[in-house]
Amino acid sequence: MPHDIGVNSAKRKLSVGELVLCFGVNQLRTPNIAMIAAACGFDALYIDLEHNPTSLETAAGICVAALGLGITPICRVSSHDPHDSTRILDCGAQGVMVPHVNTAAEAKAIVEACRFAPHGHRSAAGTVPALGYAPLGQAEICRRLNQETLLIAMIETPEAVANADAIAAVEGIDTLHIGSTDLSTEMGIPGDYKHERMRTAFETVAAAARKHGKSMGVGGVREDVTFQSWLLRLGVRYLTSGSDTLYILSGGRADVKKIRQVAADASAGTG
Repeated sequence: MPHDIGVNSAKRKLSVGELVLCFGVNQLRTPNIAMIAAACGFDALYIDLEHNPTSLETAAGICVAALGLGITPICRVSSHDPHDSTRILDCGAQGVMVPHVNTAAEAKAIVEACRFAPHGHRSAAGTVPALGYAPLGQAEICRRLNQETLLIAMIETPEAVANADAIAAVEGIDTLHIGSTDLSTEMGIPGDYKHERMRTAFETVAAAARKHGKSMGVGGVREDVTFQSWLLRLGVRYLTSGSDTLYILSGGRADVKKIRQVAADASAGTG
């Protein structure tokens, strides 16, 4: 049975407490990356438009490729400028991650920009790739996009952690997502994700998300399966486990190490 392009499968999974694994797209530029993510078994991919040079047009091509595969395309935008979010939504993204959301007022502004009336004031673009260009009336287009668009507020500062309950209470925000690298850096403990203060932050955000019926996401935490298990028990259901750059580096380094060892053994006459 063909996949319904208009269905945001990641949002559906999160709404019932299922795990969503997300593939980070940092450096790869062609639509093939969506097929690679699907072949690996990921549920979603997020295209990083904050820290990388990917253009809007390139991101749109990856989003459209993902739509046809049932992989939810999400973009991390570079700012709170509403045009950053709404343009990529109009171009095929089914969700946006907005960085550095510190207050409920900032969260409300995201909803205002990214949802159509009566929930917000997003400009109506008519038929869009996120619905497969289905021949729908404008009222149905707005209704379905409001229903299927995933809005993720990134919690990346101590201020945001302190305001997590108020941010989670904002109607229209779906997910609170801790950017672990930024948050730990702001705390003066860069990369120390298992530090007691970081654990307290994870617990605070998890409690806020749970209280208001929102899902929780975490990025930047890799390799430590024990810690990932702790996060899942805490309630994390949206997990970015790695990116194209990291997977290429880890695979390449492992191969180089193995081959150099083979060469060394051969030279020593032990291979």
